[in-house]
Amino acid sequence: YRVAEPALMVIFGATGDLSGRKLLPALYNLAKQRLLPAGFAVVGAAIDDLTDDAFRKRASEKISTFSRTQPADPQVLQSFLDAVFYVKVDFSKLDDFKTLARKLDELDHARHVGGNRVFYCATPPPTYETITEHLKAAGLNAGEGYHRIVIEKPFGTDFKSARELNHIVQRVFHEDSVYRIDHYLGKETVQNIMAFRFANTIFEPVWNCHFIDSVQITAAEEIGVENRGAYYDKAGAMRDIVQNHALQLLALTAMEPPIAFEANAVRDEKVKVLRAIRPIADDEVAKATVRGQYASGWVLGDHVHGYREEPNVAAGTLTETFVALRLFIDNWRWAGVRFYIRAGKRMPKRVTEIRVLFNRPPHLTFGRQAAQELDPNAITLRIQPEEGISLKFGAKVPAAGIRLRSVAMDFLYASSFLVEVPEAYERLLLDCMIGDPTLFTRADEVEAAWTLVDPIEAAWRDGRPPLQMYQAGGWGPAAAAKLLEADGREWHRP
Repeated sequence: YRVAEPALMVIFGATGDLSGRKLLPALYNLAKQRLLPAGFAVVGAAIDDLTDDAFRKRASEKISTFSRTQPADPQVLQSFLDAVFYVKVDFSKLDDFKTLARKLDELDHARHVGGNRVFYCATPPPTYETITEHLKAAGLNAGEGYHRIVIEKPFGTDFKSARELNHIVQRVFHEDSVYRIDHYLGKETVQNIMAFRFANTIFEPVWNCHFIDSVQITAAEEIGVENRGAYYDKAGAMRDIVQNHALQLLALTAMEPPIAFEANAVRDEKVKVLRAIRPIADDEVAKATVRGQYASGWVLGDHVHGYREEPNVAAGTLTETFVALRLFIDNWRWAGVRFYIRAGKRMPKRVTEIRVLFNRPPHLTFGRQAAQELDPNAITLRIQPEEGISLKFGAKVPAAGIRLRSVAMDFLYASSFLVEVPEAYERLLLDCMIGDPTLFTRADEVEAAWTLVDPIEAAWRDGRPPLQMYQAGGWGPAAAAKLLEADGREWHRP
């Protein structure tokens, strides 16, 4: 029922990390599931001087190493590689784009794809402007068939640059043809937030300020900045995780039911949530936000360097590797409910989850003594790893007299469906070819998120609140715990 038309996909930056680890393996797995349209071909475009065969060999190695399904199926792999081509493109040279245009025309006639093109920018953000301008100059954004462009996050570095980037891209491609990719939205578990809320009758009636006390969103990683030091030092955790992934999770958790699971309906509701988040006033930033940076410590039994000792990181840098925020959504459903976000690197483990904490019962029927081991009800949506949903509720301990304790009811993807969960990029690349932008970010969503983030970043540049160090392998600086203690709450330990 969802069939993609034949198309050519051009991957700019095809020899880079994202292409090798994610895009080529995802396309191979789509081929393996017979989801790629007939006539589909990939054209790699990068600065390296490679022949088709040299690029195919490279693609083959990457797919064999990074594919979700192992080992690679030799027949599927060979037939996929036969449809892989390469053109050397220096993004600053218009002539190279004209060469690319000739190659695409040639493939178009040979493979009967009707002019359909997807341009994927797997390149650093500063190149987006040059690439889109040159696509236009080479006439690659017009003609028969569809012409779509896929752009990776970050979309700009603040509201002003995001708006400029939107204008630049929209001068060349219509907004409906611009696919801003946030791979979190391609994760099955993230899409399941909507299924959990809107396909069931028992949760939505209590999904509001009358029953919910607070919501905690955690996006923790045990890794450091790896080989992304130069990029990360300019971005920091706020721009790298909070502005996109964490706020998307918040929007899906808090949005009103859309009239249909359809691109505009879903994205309209998400934008409403982002616009309803109460802006943090300049004098409140020090009280409502925490920023930290990891020092050396122990993670999963290994001793690791502090952030300032990482390669390509400026000496004495004040870039944050941990963020905690307290937010409010000023609308009817969420009035007064606290939303806490924390995101950081070099935490004790890799975990992304949304924890919805409910109010305590209005009356202690069984008395204080019996309920002392009882926690409030909670629903935890585990996005990764151990994907699933857990419901915490009170039960009587089997013993004489009344003693209550919290127990958990768990749903796990792996054991319930007994199928391997597809990679986020598989879903998103296919959606782009089908022309379904539901799981991609719209221009106004990006701008709404930056509107919230910019004033916080401005106060941080003034040193409010000061940057706090935390030991690698811990759950962030002490101020993060104090942020919740001030509200009489504490972070959930995943």
